[in-house]
Amino acid sequence: MTDDDRTQRAGPAGGAGGEGRRSARPAAGGRPAASRRPKAGAKTRKRGAPDELRPSAPIVPPQAVAGRALTLVVAIMSFLACLTVGGVTIIHEAASAWSNDLLREVTIQIRPAEGVDMLREIEKATAAAKAQAGVGAVRALSDQETRELLQPWLGAGLELESLPVPRLIQVQVSQPSVFDLAGLRAAISAEVSRASVDDHSLWTSRLAAMANAVVLGGLAVLSLVLGSMVLSVVFATRAAMAGNRDVVEVLHFVGAEDSFVAREFQRHFLLLGLQGGLAGGVAAILVFLVLGFLADERTGLQGLARSMDMFGGVSVGVGGYLGVLAIIFLVTVLTAATSRLAVRAHLRRIE
Repeated sequence: MTDDDRTQRAGPAGGAGGEGRRSARPAAGGRPAASRRPKAGAKTRKRGAPDELRPSAPIVPPQAVAGRALTLVVAIMSFLACLTVGGVTIIHEAASAWSNDLLREVTIQIRPAEGVDMLREIEKATAAAKAQAGVGAVRALSDQETRELLQPWLGAGLELESLPVPRLIQVQVSQPSVFDLAGLRAAISAEVSRASVDDHSLWTSRLAAMANAVVLGGLAVLSLVLGSMVLSVVFATRAAMAGNRDVVEVLHFVGAEDSFVAREFQRHFLLLGLQGGLAGGVAAILVFLVLGFLADERTGLQGLARSMDMFGGVSVGVGGYLGVLAIIFLVTVLTAATSRLAVRAHLRRIE
């Protein structure tokens, strides 16, 4: 049955029904009139969708080769910076511990002489030291302890009676705030013959000088590492802008604010700096943990444990780990700030 037959049959019904049937007839081209209209959202959205409907593409490609290389460079620089901070912390804490030990101990030295009873002089020096305020334990080194002190230089089997070996008395300072070193020296010089008091001030000053030199050297190395990282970020930013030069210049000339372009690059390099900083910091913490495990006498290597005795171990402590977190934060901020400054300088040259 054709459309004309259907129309003739629907005619007697009349009214709107007939008109509705006639409007559905094919047009002259053989297609219904409604089929020539584009479907909603078919080609119009592809050719020219409004800006608010289109996802905005980043100005800087997130997976560029330069970006991955910069992340690796930042990770290496962060790792070296964290190692520097950890090493400085270990040496500084060891020097502080040595200084505190030396400040809490005073040594009385009695030199032998003809006609001098050493045992009596030792008893007099011990009594004079115990009478001073702020003094804790007072102990004279035995003959065996004296031989052990001299054995590395003079060998075993020493006869102390045949050698003019001074006798040593250790004085532990329990309260440094009330201890009077000048009073102890005056009492020892007045009551004990050929005796002197050594407060280890020479060793303390040398340890302080060594610790200060290590800290200054570590700061110098840290400055060089961070400076190298800043230069790497500058070159990477310029490379990224060179690869997206057309986009940047078009945005600039159509009226986009410099702060918008700089913010896009800053966000990109901020993420790169954070990733690299975290990678370097975590690697440095793992190195500290592994060295601490190997230097342990119970679980590690004996040779490494002996070599670390003078530093009191390789534990960086809370200060070292806080320093690592500070390096990660500093690396991230420096990376973002450097890229922003480099972009703004480039945009000023375009003008």
